[in-house]
Amino acid sequence: MGRDRGRDRAALLTPSQRHLVTRFSYGIDAALADDVRRAGGAQAWFEKQLTKPGAFPDRGADEVRRWWPDLDRKPAELWKRQVDEVRGGWQVMEDYGRWLLVRRIRTRRPVLEKMTEFWEGMLHVPVSGDAHFTWRADYGATIRRHALGRFDQMLAETTTHPAMLIFLSAATSTKRAPNENLGRELLELHTLGAGNYSEDDVKASARILTGWHVDLWETWAASYVKEDHWTGTVKVKGFSDKNRKGDGRELTGDYLRYLAHHPLTARHIAERLATKFVRDDPPSSLVDRLAKVYLKNDTEIVPVLRALAASKEFRRCAGQKLRDPSEDVVATYRALGVEVGRPRHDDSGAIAMLWQASGLGLSPHAWPRPDGTPVRNDIWASPSRALGSMSMHWGMAGGWWPTVDLRYRKPSAWVPAKKPIRFADLVDAVSRDLLHRPASKNLLETACLATGCRPKEKIDREHGLYQWGFARLLAAVLDSPDHLAC
Repeated sequence: MGRDRGRDRAALLTPSQRHLVTRFSYGIDAALADDVRRAGGAQAWFEKQLTKPGAFPDRGADEVRRWWPDLDRKPAELWKRQVDEVRGGWQVMEDYGRWLLVRRIRTRRPVLEKMTEFWEGMLHVPVSGDAHFTWRADYGATIRRHALGRFDQMLAETTTHPAMLIFLSAATSTKRAPNENLGRELLELHTLGAGNYSEDDVKASARILTGWHVDLWETWAASYVKEDHWTGTVKVKGFSDKNRKGDGRELTGDYLRYLAHHPLTARHIAERLATKFVRDDPPSSLVDRLAKVYLKNDTEIVPVLRALAASKEFRRCAGQKLRDPSEDVVATYRALGVEVGRPRHDDSGAIAMLWQASGLGLSPHAWPRPDGTPVRNDIWASPSRALGSMSMHWGMAGGWWPTVDLRYRKPSAWVPAKKPIRFADLVDAVSRDLLHRPASKNLLETACLATGCRPKEKIDREHGLYQWGFARLLAAVLDSPDHLAC
């Protein structure tokens, strides 16, 4: 192993620190643990991640954007390239998913990354779509700017963003034929929650949003057309306006601010946050407390996250969340320390990891329905998902697939060159490296069954485990609940 065992033991974060950092990251590796220690511990690290993410230089994550230049092309150019059969929109959106996965592997700002992912899931515009793909990368950038800011400001920008307008058919909605899709989903999925609005509310919501347009199939430019705005009194829940102006942009802003500050919205957001970051059945008392913090702080997101992480419910929920497909892929690359290089071939690792996520059930933001990627465990806790994860872990544990433009660590990273190591100590070393925790009794027993080695058996570089069987040990660790859960 080439490292001091006593130092390694001291270097581990405490269980409570590990829980906080793991839940708000994509897996602890040596670099992340160093960031936590330099910040003064997990709480100090979390606070800095919330309020000063720029304090963590992220060049390694930022530079990968250049790998996929189509993500920075303008909508009209993207569309022309598709029409001219240069590159299809589905291919551009695959690049978007790959960019997200590699960025999550490399980032030193995991809290910002996690929250960007969270809001892209709640305010969902799927990456599949023959029209809204033109604006989808810009939509993600919009959410990233607000992910640790204020929800009312984020809601205003996402609701009227061209990608959302196109996806939910509001881009062509007029006063003569108001389309209700966006008006409905705004109430049900983005703010108040299911069952908390009437059909009259939906109709009024749709009328308020008329006038916002995108020039589909031509320039793809976004605009506001006053002649298409419906005028007349509108009422949604407690919101009311005489709506006499042809220009309804101010009305839209007032309406969205009202929704963002509504107590039902506060509870809806608090429940989704608690489901994602605490457990699948968060106590109502926790949801109520988080909702109060949200309203007290004028829809600011950071105070809510701070209160969530400080709650007793959060402290008691370690290991109760199952990683979704994308999280499993990213955490596996990070745990194994796989270095991902710029893709130069069709089967490069940075290309193939999207197929890996899809093979487990879902690639980033590919959920087809408006309700977005689920944040509950039961969606992903299926036999097919378990088998898919085991297959992926096995292929990567052996460094068998993917291989192109990737660099895997060798067994020599754990097995010393001169002095043999007991198998039990080797399992502990691998567990500390991959999982950032000592090996449990259950993990040791599993590793023994997987490899056929005995706890006191001496392992050196002539041993069969080192020569050809090391993948069995790595896969056993990756298949454990300590890796699959967070």
